[in-house]
Amino acid sequence: MQKLPVGIQDFRKIRKNNYLYIDKTRYVYELASQSGYYFLSRPRRFGKSLLVSTLKELFRGSKELFEGLWIEDRWDWEKTNPVLHIPFSSLGYKSLGLEKALHEFLDDFIREHELDVDEEALELKFRELLHSLSAKKGRVALLIDEYDKPIIDFLGKEIAQAQENQQVLKKFYSVIKDSDPSLRMVFITGVSKFSRVSIFSDLNNLNDLSLQDFIADTMLGYTQEELEHYFKEHIPFVADYHKISTEDLLEKVKNWYNGYSWNGRDFLYNPFSILNFFQKAIFRNYWFATATPTFLINLIKEKQYYNFDNIKVGDAFFEAFQIDNDISVGTLLFQTGYLTIKEYDAESELYTLAYPNREVKKSMLEHLLGAFAKLEPGRGSKPVQDARRALQTEDLELLKNTLNRILYNIPYQLYEDKERLYHLLIHIFFDYIGLDIHSEVNTARGRIDVLVELDDKVYAIEFKIDQSAQEALNQIKERGYLDKYRASGKKLIALGINFSTEKREVEEFAVEVVKSGKAV
Repeated sequence: MQKLPVGIQDFRKIRKNNYLYIDKTRYVYELASQSGYYFLSRPRRFGKSLLVSTLKELFRGSKELFEGLWIEDRWDWEKTNPVLHIPFSSLGYKSLGLEKALHEFLDDFIREHELDVDEEALELKFRELLHSLSAKKGRVALLIDEYDKPIIDFLGKEIAQAQENQQVLKKFYSVIKDSDPSLRMVFITGVSKFSRVSIFSDLNNLNDLSLQDFIADTMLGYTQEELEHYFKEHIPFVADYHKISTEDLLEKVKNWYNGYSWNGRDFLYNPFSILNFFQKAIFRNYWFATATPTFLINLIKEKQYYNFDNIKVGDAFFEAFQIDNDISVGTLLFQTGYLTIKEYDAESELYTLAYPNREVKKSMLEHLLGAFAKLEPGRGSKPVQDARRALQTEDLELLKNTLNRILYNIPYQLYEDKERLYHLLIHIFFDYIGLDIHSEVNTARGRIDVLVELDDKVYAIEFKIDQSAQEALNQIKERGYLDKYRASGKKLIALGINFSTEKREVEEFAVEVVKSGKAV
């Protein structure tokens, strides 16, 4: 079996050392064949840096690295271009400061290529570098990787530093448009999509490939066909290790790591998680574990945001934002990979967003429960096991005590909108339990707070805050939330729950077993 390039983002290293490479050069060809200004936003560890590295070797004419790939006999290897590759993740801006780090990077490049550059101001030095390099070696391929890292690394507690870095980058990038005669192509990658006004104010010809673009939709990430083709030697090996069929393994892998989409049609695997999974042969959280989204968790707590599944949004949702404005939690969750497009309705022009897969959902819910209610990670924790058992055995007293243990841990005095806080936490907890549970399910006659479908029973659960459990129960019956399950042969249970914000506990339950829409 070929070695897996876990954590390797250098195309030359992958090809020289015979690591597995998923051939994406058809997309690279479509992109590189054009002269223009391009921007691509994708979550971290999704292959952006490897794509930039591939473009770098292509423009340099490193034909030997592309032997056997789709592009080998289609590209004109006689034509080469000098490359200026700026990998922001490698610049020492945290210790040096962004402006000094950029100065050092440009100075090193100028010395290495023996360019005639005398300017001292950062943006003037950058402009003269591009002009000098172009005059000496031909039009430049400018590749900027993780353009936004000096900003997003400081979002949250160090917002002033993020704003300062934003201004440095705005001046730095302002050079690009005026340098057009020196440029063969500009390709910029990042995670976040900040407003063009705030960073790329002069680049009005920047072509955004991030959403619904036929070239970029499947350029990063692995399709189902690519997974089954390129990992064909690894799949039976791992299936045998788990003592399951290859079909069952593929279904489980799909549930854990597939689901990312930028058009609602093509669904992709996270490359980092897939490479790690086939290396270690263990189903676990790989992508999420590489960086806890502390800023996002804090923002969710601050905004008390809990709408993570089946969100309907229009095009305006995906618009860029400015860091000094009110940041949209949902938009940031999408850009950073914690939400993805599950469906696009062309007639209504609406997108449906949800968690991409089990890995992301499980990890996000664990972190949210830890942040809000200090619940220990892992579905083996006692409150989770108790809640599962309570629903399976209809032990409502156990369910009540379990919910109260969660509520007692909330530092509720920190939150003004206690009703919204309770809704948020309860929805997160029920989502996390791991049964066939759906939060805020839309029906023709309203929206059910929680629907739990087990092998032999179905619960419709409605919450009220400082009202009455009977009122919640009546709503379930009057709106027929369980009607669609009448013919299922399962026991149908309507459960109303009322929470007291003053007592910080479940105040009362109201329950009825429903059959054919009538109370028994």
